[in-house]
Amino acid sequence: MGVGALSVWEKSSTARVTAPARPRKLAKVPFVELADGRLQGVVSSGSDIGRVYVSSVAARTYAFACSTNNNRPCGGARGMFCKHIQALVAEAVLQYGAERVARYLAVEPPDGEPTAQSITGAMSAERPEKGDASAAAQVFSRFLRQLAYLEREPVTTPLPEMQWFPPTRAVA
Repeated sequence: MGVGALSVWEKSSTARVTAPARPRKLAKVPFVELADGRLQGVVSSGSDIGRVYVSSVAARTYAFACSTNNNRPCGGARGMFCKHIQALVAEAVLQYGAERVARYLAVEPPDGEPTAQSITGAMSAERPEKGDASAAAQVFSRFLRQLAYLEREPVTTPLPEMQWFPPTRAVA
C-alpha cells in the first residue's frame, strides 16, 4: 500500500454518516433516530413551549410509547398512535427516506411505494399494543447530549468524547 492508502480494516472501521433524504425543520421534531430496534425521538408540544414528548415505535411489533420529558404519559396515545408518533414517522421519512424507515420497522405498505402516511397506516392496521416507555430516559438523554454539541464553539481540535475509535497511525 502506498502512503495515504487505507487498508480494508481501516475503511470499514468508521461510522458512516448518511445525508438526510430531504432537509427538514427541527422545530416540531428536533431529534429522530432509528436505533435499539425502534424509531424513536423527541417531539415538541404544540401547546407548551417547555414540554416535549419522547415517542417510539418498535420494529416488527409496532408497540408504541409516548410520554413527556418528565415521564407523564401522553394523553393522545390511548390504544392508537398519537399525533406525536405520527409526526415522528413523518420526520423520520424526511431524515432517512421512506424506504429505509419502512425496511427498519419491517412495514410493508399495501400500495407499494412507501410514504409517511402509508407506513403509519400499515402499522396502525396491525392494532399495536402500548409498549414499554422505559427507554424514554435514554432517548431524552441522547437528545440533550446532541444539544450540548450545538452549544459548543467550533474548534478544529479533537473532542475527547468524540474519539470513538483508536488511532490507527501517527500523523507527522
